[in-house]
Amino acid sequence: MSLSSRSFGMREGFPAGPAEGLFPISVVTELTGIGAHTLRGYERAGLLCPARTEGGVRRYSGDDLTTVRRVAALSGEGINLSGIRRILALEAELAALRAEIDALRAAQHAGSRKRR
Repeated sequence: MSLSSRSFGMREGFPAGPAEGLFPISVVTELTGIGAHTLRGYERAGLLCPARTEGGVRRYSGDDLTTVRRVAALSGEGINLSGIRRILALEAELAALRAEIDALRAAQHAGSRKRR
């Protein structure tokens, strides 16, 4: 099986990191307890975007597994897919803002050290 470079950032035959596609849908269903039909529905709803092999086979990353588990938890709380999409977007925005704050604090701390 040939793997596309877009989907697989391969390094010595193994994915490069948690965002790289690794798991086929059958393994994801076993790891999460979520059915393949539901996973494809999450993808259609824009909640997931698994990598694909050149042949079009879905490959889920560790990050995708985390998202699947989060979506399942929110769905279990009675939140619809539209609401889940919004929650995931807000959580991503919050994480980015926290990272930006941390970077600014680190730069400020480094700048205050230089002035001493």
